[in-house]
Amino acid sequence: MKKVTVVIPNWNGMEYIRVCLNSLRAQDTDDFEVLVIDNASKDGSDRVIEEEYPEVRLLRMPENLGFAGGVNVGIQETKTPFVLLLNNDIECDPSFVRNLTAAAEKSERIFSVSSRMINYRERELLDDCGDLYTVLGWGAQRGVGQRADDPKYLKPCKVFSACAGAAIYRMSVFDEIGLFDTDHFAYLEDIDIGYRARIYGYENRYEPTAVVYHWGSGSSGAVKYSDFKVRISARNNLWLCYKNMPLFYRGLNAFPLWFGRTVKRRFFRKEGFLEAYDEGLKEGREKRKQTKKVPFSMKHFGNYLKIETELIKNSFIYMAEYLKRH
Repeated sequence: MKKVTVVIPNWNGMEYIRVCLNSLRAQDTDDFEVLVIDNASKDGSDRVIEEEYPEVRLLRMPENLGFAGGVNVGIQETKTPFVLLLNNDIECDPSFVRNLTAAAEKSERIFSVSSRMINYRERELLDDCGDLYTVLGWGAQRGVGQRADDPKYLKPCKVFSACAGAAIYRMSVFDEIGLFDTDHFAYLEDIDIGYRARIYGYENRYEPTAVVYHWGSGSSGAVKYSDFKVRISARNNLWLCYKNMPLFYRGLNAFPLWFGRTVKRRFFRKEGFLEAYDEGLKEGREKRKQTKKVPFSMKHFGNYLKIETELIKNSFIYMAEYLKRH
């Protein structure tokens, strides 16, 4: 049996899918299989996969399930010990799968490993080196916009969560913590599941030798901001806090979370997306009790304390990276 199943959710990925699948053909290991979950594409990319890549297993969905729904189908179809989630707008370095798998195998306490994602168009810049989550309630791409040769990002380390655009996950942990939350549809679902794994005492790590090149928003077509992206992200961010923070924890962080949303409102007013941001918050509040809340257990109390410390630390890391970019 293979070690890894590479799951690629595809929705109208004609512009990118050949590059992605060709880079998987060029890997220096064959200890993996490829499964594409097509989310009802209308551009013919599903036919390209079927006709030009006979080694790829293709499952067509009757409707667009979003990223979370699509990868959940792939995870449920996976029989290997590890599942590697990959966006369709990714080009993989030849040693990517091998290096990412080796990093995940180092400990059974490792839930996920994030890759070194480099900007496809500006390859001197990083796109993501694992995700941050801050006490302000902001999720962020660690290393985004920084120099790709910066020594800080050439070292393996723990991260808050993996970026699911190019990350490997230990299948057995899903049985304990559950799958990606389909209510999220897209955006922040990877931070959400990474947060959940941390509550249960698992690690998320970053492996710099596992390299990919990422276009960014290849399926959604979104630029940096759009009404859809801002609205969904605002909603999901509120759910992320509500689901993963017990009541006492939300009380402890009430002021920084309020401050974080106030800053966001001012930012999106300036950018012309305030209405979309407020709509997302409104939907998040109205439907928060319908979300899949992580049940509180005293046995996880120590993990909550570790997470709180990291949320504070990540706030300073985020600010330092932001200032460096600007």
